[in-house]
Amino acid sequence: MYEFARGPLVWIAFLVFFFGSIWRVWSIIRLGKKDKVVHPYLNVKYALRSIGHWIIPYGSVNMRMRPVFTILSFVFHLGLVVLPFFVFGHLMLLNESWGVAWAALPECATNAFTLLMVGIGVIFFVRRIADPTVRFVTSLSDYLILLVVLGPFITGLFAYYQVLPSDIAVTMHIVTGALWLMAIPFTRLSHMLFFPMTRGYMGSEMGFVRNAKDW
Repeated sequence: MYEFARGPLVWIAFLVFFFGSIWRVWSIIRLGKKDKVVHPYLNVKYALRSIGHWIIPYGSVNMRMRPVFTILSFVFHLGLVVLPFFVFGHLMLLNESWGVAWAALPECATNAFTLLMVGIGVIFFVRRIADPTVRFVTSLSDYLILLVVLGPFITGLFAYYQVLPSDIAVTMHIVTGALWLMAIPFTRLSHMLFFPMTRGYMGSEMGFVRNAKDW
């Protein structure tokens, strides 16, 4: 199982993610063409202006209304992007497989960041139960997606602290990572693909057509 996870499963996960992402993006572009106002409304200036405000912490009124949740959300998303590419173990395998690598973050930093990610994930989980407004729009799939996202970080800690035998912990880490990668194009995690498109359109409509801000 370890050899399968480290070899074929990794390739399967990347292929599903790559081609699934292309298919989802192409599908949304085709869907936009059916609406006569989507493409004509697009404006690079207002699209970039909107994206810029929404990727900066506290750049929008909505973020400033929820300061604690905003910073937790930004830290969590930063960890999703940074940690997989700067953990020493990942870079070691990348160097062994393809002969390429770059500087890794210090081990103590990646360990602390991973613990922080799991902690924030638990807060998100509790928030969906405790906050009536969020609970009203939460379904079982939201809890499952959160578990899928946290899976690689939890199993990574299992491997680091040797909670389980090494081969089992590493296999679980690879499997959960592959599951997360393959889930991106086909679940709500696809917002990472659609964010520039949806935010760009909303910024274009509000700025170019309505002459108003969308943040």
